[in-house]
Amino acid sequence: MIAQFFQTVDLGIKSLLVQKLRAGLAALGIFIGTSTVIWLVAMGEGVSYRAQQQILELGAKNVIVRTVQPNASGDEDANSRVKTYGLLRADYRRIVENIPNIRRAIPMRELKFELRLDDRTADAKLVGCAEEYLELNRLQIARGRWLSPRDRGKKVIVLADETAKRLFPFENPIGRAIWVGSEFYTVIGQTNDRTASAAIGGSLDSRDYNLDAYIPLQTLRQRVGDLVMKRVGGGQGFNFTGENVELSQITVEVNHIEEVDETAQIIETLLRKYHEKQDYAVVVPRELLRQAERTRTMFNVLLVVIAGISLLVGGIGIMNIMLATVTERTREIGVRRALGATRSDIIGQFLIETVVLTASGGIAGVLFGLSVGPMFRLIKRVISTISPESLPPIVDSLEPRIAMWSVVLSLGISLGVGVLFGVYPARKAAYLDPIEALRHE
Repeated sequence: MIAQFFQTVDLGIKSLLVQKLRAGLAALGIFIGTSTVIWLVAMGEGVSYRAQQQILELGAKNVIVRTVQPNASGDEDANSRVKTYGLLRADYRRIVENIPNIRRAIPMRELKFELRLDDRTADAKLVGCAEEYLELNRLQIARGRWLSPRDRGKKVIVLADETAKRLFPFENPIGRAIWVGSEFYTVIGQTNDRTASAAIGGSLDSRDYNLDAYIPLQTLRQRVGDLVMKRVGGGQGFNFTGENVELSQITVEVNHIEEVDETAQIIETLLRKYHEKQDYAVVVPRELLRQAERTRTMFNVLLVVIAGISLLVGGIGIMNIMLATVTERTREIGVRRALGATRSDIIGQFLIETVVLTASGGIAGVLFGLSVGPMFRLIKRVISTISPESLPPIVDSLEPRIAMWSVVLSLGISLGVGVLFGVYPARKAAYLDPIEALRHE
């Protein structure tokens, strides 16, 4: 029985090799479909993994309260040159004093500032923060040191990687003084390069940590203040507009992850009592993580459906070719039937031929699909060589992640397509009348 099976397989392969180009084109459709499943799912998994890592970096036990600029409502908001909104230092105190199950609350304030050193400038995001900010955002010190309690109120600054390189391209910045607005600040540290984060949720914008500069929050309040005025051009000269914001964000860490949702609701209720406008947003990273998981599942289903359609098209092509093969080999079928071959033997022969076609295409597609990582890196390298600025940071940092279930699924579908679309041609061949088949020319 086993010997007969291998004999049938050998016969099927030899029959396919008679028309190499046609067999190759038939397998090509399965190859494309199989590799597409693996490539698309790998890219989707890479994007999903990157998003989940960014969410996890926010902290699964954290509740993030952000200042959000509200829509202008009423003549006072529309006509006022100074817009006052957002989180207050009083909100920070209320959260700390009224919510007992929090481990810590970390306030911060950020605004755009120009840093200068001689003729060199850097447009940076000046961040007034507490000492815990380093650990909270998983930053690492490359040179010098981070902010400490003794720096509160002092004019000291820590530069992010790219900010430091723009001001000190060939020098060690530690101990040097730079202009921050109209005042000198002493550089005490420099952070390592950190990958930019994409926007997560409606209230968390994308963030490039490499363009930051960090000073103590107390120093920012004393030396810069809450009100920041901007000069804008006008027909009669210049006008001024300003924003009065005390805090940009408060990150609240709870003791236990089970308390996150409840704490977020309490904070929402607490802030609603003291804010007439919706000038804040409460974000729970754990909920974002659940949303990311749901999105990944939906995305993967969509990708598999798309790639499955290409496999279906490939299967239809194989059935078309096998039907043509049956017509061409009608006389051969008649001879085999006359020599004693049963209908089962004929069905087995043609089914094996289609399975060999789809299996060869599927295996080749799997091997090509497994090369998604090196191929994607090669493509990025070529594009970067041709046009260094053409790749956005999120694409440049993307790394495909092969999901083994996609390999098994794509190979299984390709073999299933071979059986499914090979049955009809095989049955048609098996049920030919032997006498009529022998007369066929």
